[in-house]
Amino acid sequence: MKQPFGVILAGGQATRMGGGDKGLLKLGEQSILTHVIERLSPQVAGMALNANGDADRFAGLGLPVLPDSIEGFAGPLAGVLAGLDWAAAQGGQTIVTAAADTPFFPGDLVPRLLLAGEGMKNPLVLAATPDAARGRARHPTFGLWPVALRDDLRSALEGGLRKVVMWTEQHAGREALFPHADAFFNINTPDDLTRAEDML
Repeated sequence: MKQPFGVILAGGQATRMGGGDKGLLKLGEQSILTHVIERLSPQVAGMALNANGDADRFAGLGLPVLPDSIEGFAGPLAGVLAGLDWAAAQGGQTIVTAAADTPFFPGDLVPRLLLAGEGMKNPLVLAATPDAARGRARHPTFGLWPVALRDDLRSALEGGLRKVVMWTEQHAGREALFPHADAFFNINTPDDLTRAEDML
């Protein structure tokens, strides 16, 4: 299988941060998004950013900016669809998504997702970590997604589906378990940003 393309999901509304783009906030000497780009780029064949509104605010990153094609903030699956359509135009077979507010995700994200998807006709895998209460926690913004299912996803979104796991389970999606519970620590609040500065 060809190396997947990478799509960074930055389409959220960041309400707990007071709005705006969380990914453009500074973490250390650079933006959170720059940390995400540096982690993802060695693992993928090429990258794009899913974001809505004026694309010029991301001009300094040098990435194509893909808006949602589904109206009205349809959640992460709309960003996945935008990424799948973009990858299809590049001749890609799969994409791997990463969230724009999660700067410390594993450096072996893509190899582990690919390994978990081996043998699947249409590899569809979400990242998961151990969780004391639930056994494991899924991280639906970090996944491996097949271009072949993009029209199915479009139909599901147009029909009102919004929950990532509902759609992945319809297609016998798998999980890739990452051992560290905080591997996908994301920055939602000012306190989280302070904690991320300490982690850095």
